[in-house]
Amino acid sequence: MSTKYSVSLQKMVDDLSLTVLYTPKPPAELYVTSQDVNRPGLELAGFDDYYDPERLQFLGLAETEYLKKLSYQDALASAERLVARKPPALIITRNIDCAPALMESAVKHEVPVLSASESTSDAMSATISYLGVELAPRITRHGVLVEVYGEGVLILGDSGVGKSETALELIKRGHRLIADDAVEIRRVSNKTLVGSAPDNIRHFIELRGVGILNARRLFGMGAVKLTEKIDMVVQLEAWDSDKVYDRLGLENEYTDVLGISVPVTVVPVKPGRNLSIIIEAAAMNNRQKKMGYNAARELLHSLGMTDDIIPETKEIETWHSF
Repeated sequence: MSTKYSVSLQKMVDDLSLTVLYTPKPPAELYVTSQDVNRPGLELAGFDDYYDPERLQFLGLAETEYLKKLSYQDALASAERLVARKPPALIITRNIDCAPALMESAVKHEVPVLSASESTSDAMSATISYLGVELAPRITRHGVLVEVYGEGVLILGDSGVGKSETALELIKRGHRLIADDAVEIRRVSNKTLVGSAPDNIRHFIELRGVGILNARRLFGMGAVKLTEKIDMVVQLEAWDSDKVYDRLGLENEYTDVLGISVPVTVVPVKPGRNLSIIIEAAAMNNRQKKMGYNAARELLHSLGMTDDIIPETKEIETWHSF
């Protein structure tokens, strides 16, 4: 069963610049668990067959004007249909005054009432985007996440293979660190993964023999970043002389992360290989492939080989267990 995440109402109020009109208890003790939101025009009018009480309810000019045109008793009955099932909060947009009947019903059923200054569409859009990140499915994996030429590169491998040392060299070459040792990965949409570091270890790097380093203090604010999309995975592994490694890059290989296919490159590690330069080249090559260019295919075409003898993209494989 998938884990259900939540965000406190207080964090939403702070991050989205909302105003608290009423809460039955401190907002820090109230939580939102659904990424979906609702504009309850039909519910106020009496059709609530598909009403989801776990969603935030947004009321704009149309909803408030509708309640104003009703008698107080009818407006109270309409508000009861909306509030009695206790949604996580009501959000009144455009700084419109909350209808008295709606506020009375909210107080009766202990449903928080908030106010937003934006239009209803803008407020809903901002909230959906915010909840998509805060409530996204997530996993934490041992690895390093860096931004290389605008590409989010997740470096995986066994302990001691050189992930942190490679990240440090990339930072010195002008790239940015997002997370070392533990990477929190969130699926923020059907196509996008975003990685970040846990708050308590953010910006820190562990180097065996040296100790703990603070990348932000050593290299400045330009050397770190809070979050980054994961565009590719680089799997570092000890060089195996008996293994045949891909030397052309014709076939695209993928790993599955939270149901999203991410390109993966296996890089063997042995003395004398400059991993930071290899990862820079892999990042730039991955960007070229996304734009439709494959250097290996161009080379084979220039040698007179046609597409029918060039291998197709491999089926998705899970190189690292997610």
